[in-house]
Amino acid sequence: MTTAALDPHAGRRCHNALNSLHATYYFSPDLGRELGALGITHPRAVNLAARAAALGPVGPGTVAATFYNYKYELVARYVPAVWETAAPGQILAARARAVDATLRRLLGEDTVASEEMAEAARLALRAAEACSRAARPLYSAYADLPVPEEPHLAYFHATTLLREHRGDGHLAVLMTSELDGLEAVVTHTATGKGMTPKWVFGSRGWKQEDWDAACGRLRERGLLEEAGELTERGLALRAEIEAETDRLDRAPYAHLGAEGVARLTELGATFAKAALLAGAYPADLIGKH
Repeated sequence: MTTAALDPHAGRRCHNALNSLHATYYFSPDLGRELGALGITHPRAVNLAARAAALGPVGPGTVAATFYNYKYELVARYVPAVWETAAPGQILAARARAVDATLRRLLGEDTVASEEMAEAARLALRAAEACSRAARPLYSAYADLPVPEEPHLAYFHATTLLREHRGDGHLAVLMTSELDGLEAVVTHTATGKGMTPKWVFGSRGWKQEDWDAACGRLRERGLLEEAGELTERGLALRAEIEAETDRLDRAPYAHLGAEGVARLTELGATFAKAALLAGAYPADLIGKH
C-alpha cells in the first residue's frame, strides 16, 4: 500500500483518535496513587517522571529538550532528583499499573477484554513497525521497552510509540518554523485546540509574563492579533506545521494501509469517546481563554 492510496489527513486523524485515549493517564488519579506509593507525590514530579522514565536517569537538559514546551527551570526542580526517589524501572512498572487501572475504570472490563481491543492492538502495533528511530529520542526510548502481553496494555504501548513518533517529528517542524516551546503552545492555543493558559502555567512552569512576552514576539512576526487570535499568516503557519508533521509521520500509516488505518481510527475513536463520557479529562483543559 502506497502513501498515495491514503487520504492526506488519514494518519493525523488516526493519531488524534489514539492520542485521545493515551492522554487520559496523565490526568488519572491512578497515576498519582501508584507513583505516590514510590514517594513521588508532587503532581509536576509525577508528570515528568511518568513520561521521562523511559529515557533512563537523565538530567534536566535531556528532559527539557525532548519535552520542548516545558520551562527548563521547572524540569530542573524535579529532575534528576526524582530518580533518587525511585529508579526509572520502578516508575515504568508503576506507570503500567496505573495505565491498567485507568483503562479498566474508564472503558470497563468488557471492553478491555474484547476482541475489538485485541484487534486495535494488532493494528496499532503493525503501524508502529514502520516508525523510525532516527532523530526521535523519546519514541526510540519507548521502542526499547517490551510489548505487554495483555491486549489493552499492548494497545496503549503502541499508541505511545505512535504518539511519540509523531511528537518527535513535530518538534523538528516547530524548530524549522522558528517557534520556541512557549510560542508553539500560544499559537496552538490560539487555534482553539490547545490547552488553556491555566493548564500551561500549572503543568509547564511558565508564568503570565512569559506568556505575554511570547505573544509579543508572535505579534512582531505578524502571526498573532492583539486580541490573541492568529492572523492569516499565523493560521497559514499552523497549517504548514501540521502538514509537514503529517509528511514526517506518514510511514506508519502507509505501512498499515488505508483499510487498516480506517479501522484503527474507528476503534480508537470509540475507545476515546467512552473515556470522555467516563470523565477522563478536566472540563477546563481545552479551549480559548
